[in-house]
Amino acid sequence: MPGAANGVVGGGPRQAKGRKRISRRTLIQAGLVGGAGIAALPLVSLVERMSPSIEAPPTNLNFSLNPGWLFGGQYMAGSESTFYDDSGFASVTLPHSVCPLSWRNWDDGAWQQVWIYRRHFNGKQLVSSRPPGNRILIEFDGVMVSATVVINDRTVATHQGGYLPFSAELTGHVTSGDNLLSVLVDGNCLPIPPMSLGCGPITVDFFQPAGIYRDARLRVLPQAFLSDLFALPTDVLSSGRRVDVQCTIDSAVDTHANGTLLVELLDGDRVIATRALAISLDTPGISTMRLSLTELGNISLWSTDTPKLYTVRATLAFPGVGTHVLTRRIGFREASFQPDGFYLNGERLQLFGLNRHQLYPYAGMAMPARVQRTDAEILKNELNCNMVRCSHYPQSPHFLDACDELGLLVWEEAPGWHHVSAMPGWQDLVVQNVRDMVTRDRSRPSVVIWGTRLNETPDLPGLWAATRQAAAELDGSRPSSGAMTYHRLIGWDEDVFAYDDYHHLRPDFLTGEALLRPPLPGVPYLVSEAVGVDEAKPHHFAWTDPPELLATQTALHAEAHSEARSNPGYSGLLAWAAIDYASPEGLDPESVKWAGVTDLFRVPKPAAGVYQSQVDPGIRTVIIPTFFWEVDGMLPLAAPTAMICSNCERLEIYIDDAHVATGLPAIGSPLYGHLTYPPFMVNFPAKIRGVTPELTIDGYVGNQQVTQLRMSSDPARDTLAMAVDDATILADGSDATRAVFRAVDEYGNLRRYPAGEVTLTLTGPALLVGDNPFAFGDYGGLGAVWIRSVGGQPGTITLTASHPVLGQAQVQVRSVPGSRGSQLA
Repeated sequence: MPGAANGVVGGGPRQAKGRKRISRRTLIQAGLVGGAGIAALPLVSLVERMSPSIEAPPTNLNFSLNPGWLFGGQYMAGSESTFYDDSGFASVTLPHSVCPLSWRNWDDGAWQQVWIYRRHFNGKQLVSSRPPGNRILIEFDGVMVSATVVINDRTVATHQGGYLPFSAELTGHVTSGDNLLSVLVDGNCLPIPPMSLGCGPITVDFFQPAGIYRDARLRVLPQAFLSDLFALPTDVLSSGRRVDVQCTIDSAVDTHANGTLLVELLDGDRVIATRALAISLDTPGISTMRLSLTELGNISLWSTDTPKLYTVRATLAFPGVGTHVLTRRIGFREASFQPDGFYLNGERLQLFGLNRHQLYPYAGMAMPARVQRTDAEILKNELNCNMVRCSHYPQSPHFLDACDELGLLVWEEAPGWHHVSAMPGWQDLVVQNVRDMVTRDRSRPSVVIWGTRLNETPDLPGLWAATRQAAAELDGSRPSSGAMTYHRLIGWDEDVFAYDDYHHLRPDFLTGEALLRPPLPGVPYLVSEAVGVDEAKPHHFAWTDPPELLATQTALHAEAHSEARSNPGYSGLLAWAAIDYASPEGLDPESVKWAGVTDLFRVPKPAAGVYQSQVDPGIRTVIIPTFFWEVDGMLPLAAPTAMICSNCERLEIYIDDAHVATGLPAIGSPLYGHLTYPPFMVNFPAKIRGVTPELTIDGYVGNQQVTQLRMSSDPARDTLAMAVDDATILADGSDATRAVFRAVDEYGNLRRYPAGEVTLTLTGPALLVGDNPFAFGDYGGLGAVWIRSVGGQPGTITLTASHPVLGQAQVQVRSVPGSRGSQLA
């Protein structure tokens, strides 16, 4: 029996609503590409049988496999066996990391072992006594780094690589009674991309903590089901727009069977278009069917401002075999990279964004859906980015779901970082990674470019030709690229030239001037990285660094983006980076790369002000100084001018109610003038009177004051504040939300605080994901933890933070009944 393709996704039971009558013209327009054992039936046969077969209830069942795991730690011989006593194993819920982590001092040796997970379940509801029975598949969204799947002492699958989904067919191995699923997770530094043969974990600029760190699910499916659905809007700017649909059928039916395939385009519950085909199966195998949905009528385009989503739903039905439903969300948009920039729906759009790693304090990469989605919300809604680069691997489906919904464009690339190998097996893995990446995400409107050449790698013409071809065969609608470290066209053969531009004409980085190389003529050109951390050495860009350095990081980001807007040959710039992250290349002793415009806990640094201020003041007004108003070390006293990021038209600045300056945006500045909202460079008095002066900044648009910022320099009035992202979470054992605590002045501005610990007290049905106590002084006056629900235990959760000087702060969260999928006993 053939196995299912990687990344099988099954739809849940759904009832058809508002279904249109299917005309003879509709049936004739449908097209078919058949594989082994599949054929189109005569039209009259289809008309006679379509209604009863399509309307049959779906027979596929979907179960979340996130809860209920037993984690045995380091693998012991035979610990995957049904005869092994697992009474001493720990109960865990996915996503899961194999070892505890802090926000610093990660030791890759802690996870470089083989680990054992076990999951018991009852198979009564899975195994059908009626012929032809059910097919049962388990799917993993990501296991780091290599996995072996065992069911009832039978090995059914192995998979190499931590960033892409895979499935294992359990059909024929599940009993109607008790079953044992075991997963052996190899967290060693294996020659699997991004690692290459002979390269150790310290040779890649991000850690890869082991574990089943993404979601898992179990699907019960008919003997013939839809293993993939690819829906591509085409000619979207014309009146003849359509959706080209490709359905892949995985059949284990070994006798002749006639069935139907119905494909629908939906706007919510409203059916916009339908197409149908009759199908005849004769032998087991994989078959692909293609058709187009036409006559769509009025369609709203997907864009960064209005990310309208539609649903394509495919229903496969065979009387006596079963019905399977699979859906994909799509957006109607046309994206194009040209030598004079990037175009979305026929209009030039300057790309403005950041690179993102999916690493988190305490949990590595093992964060649930809500937390993954929050990163996308920060990038789009807080930092005003219209694009993100998923560096340097395919990232969480939940993050990408949010990008689709928010209108955040995506560069997605295969796992890789600098290193390549001549080993045929290694290069085969690279090509397979590209295929799996494209297959998983090719229906998404947010993804506009494939990184088919691994990040900053040397020329390997044969390998990069193979990865480009693999992507083009699966999805010919998007260009290919790869981030380059050389600025020339020789040796380059991608669709878009992407350059990691850390070029500076002046060696004194503290003066700013993050100058970019010019676009290469005649080709689409994108700056895929810029700024980084080298500018800060021997320091970094942490809260504990000198304020002048954090101000310099702000200036560098402003300069780089302004330069990228100075020439239409730049499609845009994706700066490095959105978020600080754990890395073996980080500075000792923390092993943290402090490159982010937000910190490890996603708290904006001053450099984030460049991004936060690039928003229409009609939406919200922003005033963000790049300095700290402190008795000791106020930046305005140490520099001739101080930068304030704002989208106002004028700033009026007061110290203790005395007017000291009027600020105007740096329009026309050679460094910042091309930004939509350039920063303000304000001259403060050389001498500020008063023991603890207060700063007031009034923001004006036209002649109207629209906002005000007040800052206190009096530390005696500082307090501890805490905020939580979400008021409610699901009581499924996986869901979590962030709680940030910080030292603030009396007006709520962050105060860098040099000493002490914060002690945390949690009550209610939840777990604390984080350090307790937290080294407040070491981090610089703030920190965060995540509150994670306990499965099946709803209730009120209270978190209290205490500091010996700043006092207490408290937040509450409600854990409510619910889950992201049916639970399997």
